[in-house]
Amino acid sequence: MVYVREPQMDALDELLRRPTPSALVALDGAVLSLNAAMARALGRSVEQCLGHGFGDLLPASQLTSVESLVAHAATTDTVAMRVLEFPGPETASVVCLVEARHVNDPDEPLVWLHSLEAGNDRGGLLIPFRLAAKAANLGLCIYSPQERELEWLGGAPSLAALFPKAFRSLSEVVRRVHPDDRRALRRLVPSMVARSPWIRLRFFTECDGWLLLVCQARRVLLGYGGPEQVFGVIRDDTKWEARRRRALVALSAERQRADEIAAFSSALMTAVTEQEIQQVVLTRLAATFGGSGAALALVTEGRLCVCSDAGIPLPVAAVHGLPLDAPSPLPYVIRTGEPQFIRNQEDYIRRWPHGAMVPYFDQLDSGCAISITSLSPGGDQPLGAWLVTYDSEHRSSPAERALMCTLADLAGQALKRVRLQEARIELATALQQTMLPTLPEHLPGLEVAARYRPSRDGLDIGGDWYDAFVTPDGAVALEIGDAQGHDVDAAAAMGQVRASMRAIAAHEPDPTSVLMRTNELLLTMQAARFASCTMLYIDPGNGRVTGASAGHVPLLYARDDGSHSIRELPGGPVLGVLPGADYPEETFTLDKDAALVMVTDGVVEGPALTLDAGLERAGKLAAQAVHDGLNAEETADLILDDAVAENHLDDVAVLIIRRT
Repeated sequence: MVYVREPQMDALDELLRRPTPSALVALDGAVLSLNAAMARALGRSVEQCLGHGFGDLLPASQLTSVESLVAHAATTDTVAMRVLEFPGPETASVVCLVEARHVNDPDEPLVWLHSLEAGNDRGGLLIPFRLAAKAANLGLCIYSPQERELEWLGGAPSLAALFPKAFRSLSEVVRRVHPDDRRALRRLVPSMVARSPWIRLRFFTECDGWLLLVCQARRVLLGYGGPEQVFGVIRDDTKWEARRRRALVALSAERQRADEIAAFSSALMTAVTEQEIQQVVLTRLAATFGGSGAALALVTEGRLCVCSDAGIPLPVAAVHGLPLDAPSPLPYVIRTGEPQFIRNQEDYIRRWPHGAMVPYFDQLDSGCAISITSLSPGGDQPLGAWLVTYDSEHRSSPAERALMCTLADLAGQALKRVRLQEARIELATALQQTMLPTLPEHLPGLEVAARYRPSRDGLDIGGDWYDAFVTPDGAVALEIGDAQGHDVDAAAAMGQVRASMRAIAAHEPDPTSVLMRTNELLLTMQAARFASCTMLYIDPGNGRVTGASAGHVPLLYARDDGSHSIRELPGGPVLGVLPGADYPEETFTLDKDAALVMVTDGVVEGPALTLDAGLERAGKLAAQAVHDGLNAEETADLILDDAVAENHLDDVAVLIIRRT
């Protein structure tokens, strides 16, 4: 027998001379002494146990039970008992009924823990396993090698149907297992480790057909020195697998839709004639939005020139040649730039009782729906509109409306380029300028301002962009980025990335998800250009900021006391390079009267200015502006003018948000 505690009273020594596992622990559970039997049950040497918490030496699932057992014995004079699972040797864990008693020691009060003989009630040692299995929605059975049969011990009621009788022969169980999974089951039964790996197998039942079960074999000694038993732990993953498959189907559909959107955007951006634009719209529009047909109406000398994909349930002649002042939805959308989403015939008649657009509308199915989107914003020269028809009632979601408007905007830009017969480089300049968004106005508690200036007017075109908009849940989303290069393709890539991010953000809750999906989108497009980007979501109520970066320049945080800091957000690589890239995000608070300054590298880098020096220079400038009480617009002008004065060669973009 091994003694590891300094000699105490003979009574204490006697407690450790028992053949069954015994230990003396302090009131906090620290092991002060133990016998060799207890060390073997713990699967360690005596020296490895001393000084450690008794609960820490057992499986993590036993910690709460050990703590309550020791605490009960330490605070009362009554005996406490509980079934505990010990690590045991490598081939099996040990389940014992452990008694805890308070012991008076001259030096300090102790608790004596020792294993009791299970006697003829070894089944009582299984009660905690049954309860745990039921709570975890698992099933529990025991395997008898001699009889080659399984006995159901209990657990989740839903799994009890696997054992209509208490006992089932192994051969009967094997027959119900899918032939492809029987080999894995046969490897599981003779496993000689304490816990086998989990295996998946298909199991047939008369009521539910094939179930997907996940099983594990566990070897357990019932009592110290007791018989070794093989238990089976069973989990029914049938519903989980069905949900997983549905999620994969949904993900596949979403990726396919992303591919369609990417291809649509790319085709619009690369069309070089009006006929090509018509072809892109009429071949892709209806499919992209799940419609039955599509039409494109362009303005020619004040009247509509309409073409369709032959899928719309209306004769083109009904709308072809209409003047822009006609009292019907299509001319109205073109005149005002306000989209119309008409869900059925009743909705149409309610809005346009005297509409001349569709004389045959009352002859159509009452569920027929139409979505109409302008190719140009209100106030601009009218270009035209496209419409999507549906055979049944259709309610467009906010995300769908945002995407349709974004793609219509892209189509409008391409049409402007074609009609003005500009060179590709002039188109890129127009795209770059027109795609820089109008910032949201009247944001409660926030000021937003942005500035952009190309590197050389009309000659060298860059891919810098910014965006700011309110998400469906009320957060303010801000983004700034830089597409690779200084040419037509860079401007086109910038437009695609910005439009895609806005569309994706309409139904994604955080910057991480938006950047991940945008990265996947660029990869599916096989874009030749990559792009860096920083994206923030700001809660206007409390100033909470969540942000992530895709290889972009750090943020500048300017405070009203004149101090500033350079904040490098977590994130991942630039967009469009690495499949499956992750973009971790960070959350912090924008204090009142403080400002965040988002820039592209052209603001903080130059021929004689390193990135670190440029960030420090811009940060000091912004902090002084905030300290002096300048608003966001004035601060943006200050930073832009300073960058231009430094004779930076790159194009520059600045986006500022200040909390008031």
